[in-house]
Amino acid sequence: MLATKRRRRRWKAAAIQMTSTTDVDKNFRAAQRRVRAAAIAGADLVALPENFAYLRSEGRELHYKTTLEGDLVTEMRSLARELGVHLLLGSIPESVPRSRRVHNTSVLIGPSGRVRAVYRKLHLFDIEIPGRVSLRESRFVAAGDGPVRVKTELGTLGLSICYDLRFPELYRWLALRGAEVLFVPAAFTAYTGPHHWLPLLRARAIENQCWVVAPAQVGQHSADRKSHGETAIIDPWGKVVARKARGQGWIAAEIDLLLLERIRRGLPCLEHTKGTFRFGRK
Repeated sequence: MLATKRRRRRWKAAAIQMTSTTDVDKNFRAAQRRVRAAAIAGADLVALPENFAYLRSEGRELHYKTTLEGDLVTEMRSLARELGVHLLLGSIPESVPRSRRVHNTSVLIGPSGRVRAVYRKLHLFDIEIPGRVSLRESRFVAAGDGPVRVKTELGTLGLSICYDLRFPELYRWLALRGAEVLFVPAAFTAYTGPHHWLPLLRARAIENQCWVVAPAQVGQHSADRKSHGETAIIDPWGKVVARKARGQGWIAAEIDLLLLERIRRGLPCLEHTKGTFRFGRK
C-alpha cells in the first residue's frame, strides 16, 4: 500500500481477467473480489479490463450507462481508498449528454479515492471480416477527443483501450511526453486475439521502451460474443513477465522503473525520434 506521495521506482501491478456479461451486479461483485484479493497480496495498482461492469452482445442496444459521479465510480473510489491502491477501471459506458451514445471511458483512481485521470477511447472498433467478426462500436459509442497521460507517485502512466493498440502513433505520443507504463485494458476478439494481441502488446512495449499492463476479457460473454483473454504484463525490453492465457483471475508483477531507465540509456530510441504526430506536441 502507498504511505507517501514520494515517487516510487519499484512497485507491484496487478491485472484482472474477467468474463463480463450484461449482469452489472454480478460483474461488479466479481471485480470487487479480485481487486481486493490483488490488493491484499500487495499490489500498489490494480487494473480491470475493458467493459468490466457491462459487456453487451454485439449490435444490442445499451441497457446500462453511468457517469463519473454515478454509483459505480463512487463505490470503486471508496474501494480504492479503503485498500490504499491505485485502481484503473478499464472502461465504463459513460453517458454523453443529449446523445444516445456513450463514451468508452477508462478511469484512474488514486489511493485517496480521488479520480486522477479520465480517458475516452479514441479509436472505435468498426470491422467486418465475413463469416468471422462483425462489430460496429461507433453505432453506440462516441470517440474521445485526445490522448491522456498522468503523473503519479508510481510514475507517468499512459492510458488506452483495446482497439487503440493497433495505432502506434498514440503510444509514441504518450512515450514522448514521459509515459513509463502503458495500460491497455481490452476485450480483444477471439478471432484476432491469438494472432495479434500479444505481438502488438510486445511491439508497443519495445518501440516505446515502456512497461505495458494489459488486463483482458476472456471467454464466452453471450451466444455471439467471445474474447481472447491472455492478460499480460510486459517489460520495456518486450519480455512477458506475467501472463494468464485462460480463465478468470489475476496476475501481478513488479514494475521496475530503474530497468526502464537503463534500457532507455543504452538504446536511446526516443531521443532519436524524428517527425511529427497528429495529436500535436502540447
